[in-house]
Amino acid sequence: MAENADGQDKSEEPTGKKKSESRKKGQIPRSKELTTLFMLLSAIIGLMIFAQDMIETITNIMRHNFSVERATLFQPEQLFIHFKAELAAMLVALMPLFIVMLITAILSSAILGGFNFSTESLVPKLSKLSPIKGIKKMFGTQGLVELVKSILKILLLGSIAVYFIWQARDELYGLSQETFPSAFIHAMELVTWQFLLVTLGMIVVAGIDVPYQIWNHTRQLKMTKQEVKDESKNSDGNPQIKSRQRQLQREMAMQRMMGDVPKADVIITNPTHFAVALQYDPDGSGAPIMLAKGADLVAMQIRNIAQAHDIPVMEIPPLSRAIYYSVEIGYEIPGGLYVAVAQVLAYIFQLKNGDIDGDMKPDLSNLPIPPEFKH
Repeated sequence: MAENADGQDKSEEPTGKKKSESRKKGQIPRSKELTTLFMLLSAIIGLMIFAQDMIETITNIMRHNFSVERATLFQPEQLFIHFKAELAAMLVALMPLFIVMLITAILSSAILGGFNFSTESLVPKLSKLSPIKGIKKMFGTQGLVELVKSILKILLLGSIAVYFIWQARDELYGLSQETFPSAFIHAMELVTWQFLLVTLGMIVVAGIDVPYQIWNHTRQLKMTKQEVKDESKNSDGNPQIKSRQRQLQREMAMQRMMGDVPKADVIITNPTHFAVALQYDPDGSGAPIMLAKGADLVAMQIRNIAQAHDIPVMEIPPLSRAIYYSVEIGYEIPGGLYVAVAQVLAYIFQLKNGDIDGDMKPDLSNLPIPPEFKH
């Protein structure tokens, strides 16, 4: 099992962030054997498609060159002009095949790891010039695997090539007995068949190399348990810091809520377990709004602030629980509690306007609270 510099086992699968960082560095799975396979296939297809034109062009060039005038052969300038034209014709004939193979090389290299351009991989690093690292890489596990792969590939493809040459030995011997155009066409056919058989061998090589490259790339990216923990901390933030941030947010929200309590028109309590602060603007079009709510110690603090600012405190347990559980801070009370809250506010406004004496306590024990709001 792979180990890091500290000797810890890299037993954990690479995370998405690890894979993304690796891709940015240009570290993606690649298979040279897969690219070679598709290059051979493109060469075969290209030969089949463009062979006729190539043969005609090459035949004409050879005929033309074998009929060069003697005077031209002894004039370097004329000879250069002559071969320059012949070379241009040859390049034109071979260009379609070269273009097909170039496109295949680009596309086939992206089959396994996709298209990826990394500027980091282009930056020169002195560590890459270290002879010690080079020797370790050469004689390490990776170097040994590549050596074994190369030997097996040479043995396989070499055996195929030798087998084909042996089987086609009579045809190869017979090429010297054929006339020029037919001999050349026959040779191109033999080359195409040779490419085809080698390609079949490359299918076996690529079929082994591709899974290995994927496995090896994943193995190299594996992480230790500590690396996973450190990445999680860096990505999500330190749990202690996040806990402190949440605590500060709660404290700030509590301060804002307590700062709104003096704006309330009435505080409705349980009497000790719950407390809710309501505000109602008679000139407004909305329903009463809950400015603050709390239980136990928070409820006691709301009552203390209310007493300090002479805000009426009403002990109505069923209504306080109903509002506490059904309304969030800053929101209007639901329609089902309008009637009950309206009776309480009516008493409070009459008390503020001096219409009734403060000693006259109304009977609010049977307020109409719908069953779905009772807690």
